[in-house]
Amino acid sequence: MKKVKITDTTLRDAHQSLLATRMRTRDMLPIVEKMDQAGFFSMEIWGGATFDTCIRFLNEDPWERLREIKNRLKNTQAQMLLRGQNLVGYKHYPDDVVEKFVVKAAENGVDIFRIFDALNDVRNMEFAIKVAKRKGAHVQGAICYTISPVHTIEKYVELAKQLVELNCDSLCIKDMAGMISPHDAYEIVKALKKEVNIPVDLHSHCTSGMAPASYYAACNAGVDILDTAFSLFAWGTSQPPVESIVAALKGTPHDTGLDLELLTEIAEYFKDLRKKYASLLDPISERVDTNVIRYQIPGGMISNLISQLKEQNALDKYEEVLKEVPRVRAELGYAPLVTPTSQIIGIQAVLNVLMGERYKVVPREVKDYVKGFYGRPPGPISDEIRKKIIGDEKLITRRPADLIEPQLERMEKEAKQLGLVKKEEDILTYALFPQVAVKFLKGEIKEEPLVELKEKTAPTALPTIPTEFKVEVNGDIYDVKIIQVGQSAVKEIKRAEEVKPKNLEGGVISAMQGTVLKLKVKTGDFVKTGDIIAVLEAMKMQNDVRAPASVVVKEILVNEGQSVSQGDTLMVIK
Repeated sequence: MKKVKITDTTLRDAHQSLLATRMRTRDMLPIVEKMDQAGFFSMEIWGGATFDTCIRFLNEDPWERLREIKNRLKNTQAQMLLRGQNLVGYKHYPDDVVEKFVVKAAENGVDIFRIFDALNDVRNMEFAIKVAKRKGAHVQGAICYTISPVHTIEKYVELAKQLVELNCDSLCIKDMAGMISPHDAYEIVKALKKEVNIPVDLHSHCTSGMAPASYYAACNAGVDILDTAFSLFAWGTSQPPVESIVAALKGTPHDTGLDLELLTEIAEYFKDLRKKYASLLDPISERVDTNVIRYQIPGGMISNLISQLKEQNALDKYEEVLKEVPRVRAELGYAPLVTPTSQIIGIQAVLNVLMGERYKVVPREVKDYVKGFYGRPPGPISDEIRKKIIGDEKLITRRPADLIEPQLERMEKEAKQLGLVKKEEDILTYALFPQVAVKFLKGEIKEEPLVELKEKTAPTALPTIPTEFKVEVNGDIYDVKIIQVGQSAVKEIKRAEEVKPKNLEGGVISAMQGTVLKLKVKTGDFVKTGDIIAVLEAMKMQNDVRAPASVVVKEILVNEGQSVSQGDTLMVIK
């Protein structure tokens, strides 16, 4: 038996799971140096959704966050989560962009790259692994854990061997949804330790409530590293608390050797920070939900799913969406639910529920997934579902990135022409998220306001006013009673007054809330049935708006970049 090492996730996965990745850099920096003294194997501080959220919502430069944190880490390795060929985005990028990103990430401070592919397709991990190894970084090859008829221990061991052949320095069992049982954790770790000779990390979430027990079982099977977070940002859909795991292992052969008093002292800082971000904490994300074993929805996906349903004014559909997710997942080949497949399957499930008809609206990313542009689905997709989604379009069988032309040179030229480049990393920011990056790099993004909850105070007494009146109308006397309404009702009335006109004759209606990404037509254009007339970005997916008939575009009522609500009229056709 040997001591177990700890990776801290507080500054990345923990707040991604509980706060939709909204923790600000300025709130991280004051505690980093003290965290550096704790003796962690590594601190996960970057990657995942942090890059996108920084430029989209927080008006922060993610590269600056990486440098600022790394500068304060003298004893601890800085770790990031990299989505293979997806990097930190939601689609495959060409090899030249992947290479430049990994190189710059290493130069800016990433010591450990945890690299995974949502489909466990090693073809999508291989190039990033090679570049990171060339830069001298530690590469942790990650295996996405899930439960399905096509996922077995033998398959996981086979995948691990492929990652070892690519010279990965360690392995990670990435249990995104917190579903791994103590029995399975023991069996998988035991099988891996028997077949490979590099360290094994277990990463899980507390969603089902089993993670602490599974961690202990993994220790007994010989696991080398465990992922935890500080207790104030632990539990629920986040990781197990570091203080609890350290205390539980103390005095055992797996003793971490970490100082519990120092950890408790660090936790005090996060106590105040938790209060600051209290408005973002959702009871659904914080509680234990054993239904995750049925739905298999990971922590980060749950908090984002709730956020997305709120945006669409459809939180009442939450339970219905939960039931739809596993149905869609099975139909689409049992993909593990981790970014970007969690978004792909999750958004399709949301749309199936909101539209009232399954696969009536299919985002472009779902179509690309079915065609094979994201890699090989773990299981088969039925001919019926495939035909419903992509018709008779052909599937691809090559490594998806082989089909993508180099883009970096073109993106650099565009970014410079737009006046966006002040440093080399800005080119990559633009290459990864061109629509958002233009506004961010021009300084047009405003930081999303953070609502700080105040302590409740006793309501002030209101003056008594009459509530019943006699009203005379054309000689007739009517008794009128005024019924008081709450603030929420007043707000709803005001909101209703502000809603844009709907259901105009010949109007093309937005099926959901989102942003007009592209207008494909102009006034006077003739379009045929099924032609794409606009592209709507909603819930991080691109949704094509198609002409319902062969018509002429009479009037366009929105602009590119404009936010629209469900039911808003986009254009009038005739």
